[in-house]
Amino acid sequence: MSEPQTQSFQAEVRQLLDIVIHSLYTDKEIFVRELISNASDSLEKLRLKELTEKGIYQGDLPLEINIATDEEAGTITITDHGIGMTSDELTDNLGTIARSGSKEFLEALKEKGDGNASVIGQFGVGFYSAFMAAAKVEVYTHSWDESAGSLKWESDGQSGYTISEAQDEKRGARIVIHLKEDEKDFAKEDTLKGIIDKHSRFVSFPLSLNGERVNTVEAIWLKSKSDIKEEDYKEFYQYCAHAVDEPRHTLHFSADAPININALLFTPDENHERLGFGQMKAGVSLYCRKVLIDAEPQGLLPEWMRFVKGVVDSEDLPLNISRESMQDSALVKKLNTLLTKRFIKHIAKGAKASPEKHEEFHERFSRFLKEGIATGFEHHEALAELLRFESSMTDEGKKTSFDDYLTRAKEDQDSIYYLVGIDRKSMEAGPYLEAFQKRGIEVIFLTDNIDDYIMETLREFKGKKLVSADRAEIDLDELPDEEAKLSEEES
Repeated sequence: MSEPQTQSFQAEVRQLLDIVIHSLYTDKEIFVRELISNASDSLEKLRLKELTEKGIYQGDLPLEINIATDEEAGTITITDHGIGMTSDELTDNLGTIARSGSKEFLEALKEKGDGNASVIGQFGVGFYSAFMAAAKVEVYTHSWDESAGSLKWESDGQSGYTISEAQDEKRGARIVIHLKEDEKDFAKEDTLKGIIDKHSRFVSFPLSLNGERVNTVEAIWLKSKSDIKEEDYKEFYQYCAHAVDEPRHTLHFSADAPININALLFTPDENHERLGFGQMKAGVSLYCRKVLIDAEPQGLLPEWMRFVKGVVDSEDLPLNISRESMQDSALVKKLNTLLTKRFIKHIAKGAKASPEKHEEFHERFSRFLKEGIATGFEHHEALAELLRFESSMTDEGKKTSFDDYLTRAKEDQDSIYYLVGIDRKSMEAGPYLEAFQKRGIEVIFLTDNIDDYIMETLREFKGKKLVSADRAEIDLDELPDEEAKLSEEES
């Protein structure tokens, strides 16, 4: 290439640029995340290319991402030593929006009306988010193929783009963002560091800002459990939960069906709502291939699980182009159901393995379990299995469960009986318990002010009705001595 080649954007491409720049993203800082993700993808492609090709240009360059800011000049430079681009690839990847075709993109957008989120994710246009903040973007690149030469792509995001020869570029891509006057805050190191820490902390390759490594915390949720130490889990919990305590429970699992998912969930040692610190916010962040999608995703977990901390990562998420919302609410429901079931199952397993530890957990977090029962039917019985309480057949201070109650119930007993009161002593001194005790029927003691409502919501447990022992219509079997007395009176 001897002379610069200038191409005009087609009308439909200009229209697409307008959508990306003005309508698609709700937060301009997202462009940093998108460009870092592109750099990471480029490095990953080179790593795969090295498996099949010999003679990689500058094969000794480290696979890393370097970002430099120049506050005075108002620029951000993002450099990767990835796969790079040829002239044709610059045209294919940057000269048009969506290799699938801008016409098809517009048609899909038109069909969906204002539903940008449901179609735009299919067209890979994150690079153009840079123009939300940039007056001009320059891309300097050299392909992994040595014969391709050094090239420069330049555009203001308005009229078109120019491809020309460059001098002595290293393999990969160097993107220079010339910020608009009113967007130059992005060139401040502290501002950019905050954005990187929020969105791109877990990219796969070393990431440096002005020479300082910024992604020092590993995405351990993608590692095998056998490769992770307890101390690693503790440190990651403290990082993602902004905590100083140790996690009470750690649930680390992956699944391929019904959806690809890697999850790392923790329960804290203490319930801060119980201590009067106000209602907690959702504490599980949603990632796609280690890139943050939403720090507080709505609907990912039921509201009652807001005390849970951690990370969920899925490669299968059909995200919109901005990665700021998910297309398919049915998918969110699948994730919600899967995560909730696995979490409850994990707590139940821990309860069997260590009853005393579960009682401690119940003492601090039972309100959340009861909230789960009160606000949804899907996991009623599984949550009820986790509840603990005293009863007329346990010593004071000793707890039991619904399952334990059933092991002691009479063969023909079709109900589980309970009383709700201020404390155990008041229920033992009340007028209702004696009749049950004489018949050897166990009565559960409940002291939480929402327990009456929880029992009415549950209604039954494993086929046995939940019945308040103070109900007048309860028909108890007569005692043997009472039957004899009645016979004498009749005669």
